Amino acid sequence: MLLNGNGSANGNGGANGNGNGGNGHEDGRRVTFGRAGRILITGGAGFIGSHLAERLLAMGSTVTAVDDLSTGRFENIAHLAERPEFRFVHETVMNESVMDRLVCESDMIYHLAAAVGVNLIIKSPVQTIETNVLGTEAVLRLARRYRRKVLIASTSEVYGKSDNHPYQEDDDRVLGPTARSRWAYAESKALDEFLALAYHKEYRVPVVIARLFNTVGPRQTGAYGMVIPRLVKQAVAGEPLTVYADGRQSRCFCDVRDVVRALTGLAESADAEGEILNVGSEQEITILELARRIIGLAESGSRIEFVPYQTAYDSDFEDMRRRVPNTGKIRRTLGWAPRISLDDTLREVIAEFTAKAAGAPAAGARKIAAARVIPA
Repeated sequence: MLLNGNGSANGNGGANGNGNGGNGHEDGRRVTFGRAGRILITGGAGFIGSHLAERLLAMGSTVTAVDDLSTGRFENIAHLAERPEFRFVHETVMNESVMDRLVCESDMIYHLAAAVGVNLIIKSPVQTIETNVLGTEAVLRLARRYRRKVLIASTSEVYGKSDNHPYQEDDDRVLGPTARSRWAYAESKALDEFLALAYHKEYRVPVVIARLFNTVGPRQTGAYGMVIPRLVKQAVAGEPLTVYADGRQSRCFCDVRDVVRALTGLAESADAEGEILNVGSEQEITILELARRIIGLAESGSRIEFVPYQTAYDSDFEDMRRRVPNTGKIRRTLGWAPRISLDDTLREVIAEFTAKAAGAPAAGARKIAAARVIPA
């Protein structure tokens, strides 16, 4: 069901829904609400949000996705448009009158709406700070009003450039100077965490914070600087794969399906309330090796081209050589661990981009063309 900001149906008919059970836990730990419920996802048309909506629908929940489509894409959720248990609201989280109604109607909030991607962060630092901080404050204020639980999606960026690997949730943070806009995202998300924990401490709002490490998978776009879709697109097109600096910087990539399994588990866990937990894979790979692996799996004739950071971004850009999580806390809390290998994820992303390059319509493209999404 497609709605405008006033809550009226927009003309395409169908609604979205869900399916069966499952509580998201790896074992029988205590939960804070039932397996089904009325769920609100901010940023619900985004890469992670759309996969989260699918999982929640499969668990038997009714899902409302709110998104202003500034970085999210309607095509990510178009395949849900005929399901009666799903609705999409085209609106910003900073529209308080709309959000008041949506939070009131929900049992639980997953707050994923945020400015995303290195490119956007560098080019639009004001948007980055305001979207992250003001949006989170608006959600928390309404959660306090209606006594709703909130899961805040944070980021490994908050660790900054610390060399203390693997990162643990209570580690000290090391960031660059405020004169470098590259750090605006990390600081704004850290402030989100401070604010959420303050609401929990002072107002007893039930919150849980998930620090996500390099989530990847189908539907992710390279438009905002995400490395895997960018490299895969280049490999499928037979273009040089652009690897920044010497390519020896390393990351740990976790499939989005594993990530949303962690998020639903954390949302249901009483033990996770008021806590920060890393969510990601501990399997480390350099970007150079990643590029080589993509070329091999795609059976591409592409070569690798090294590009200085100053050319890709700007003269004062800083990057981290490593970013590796310690996931012991979430393993102890939920019994959670990633199940999907990086190679399997890469094969799916390669297949997705190959289909697009061949002219196959994206999933739900006909529904997108037929739908009339009314701006709020």
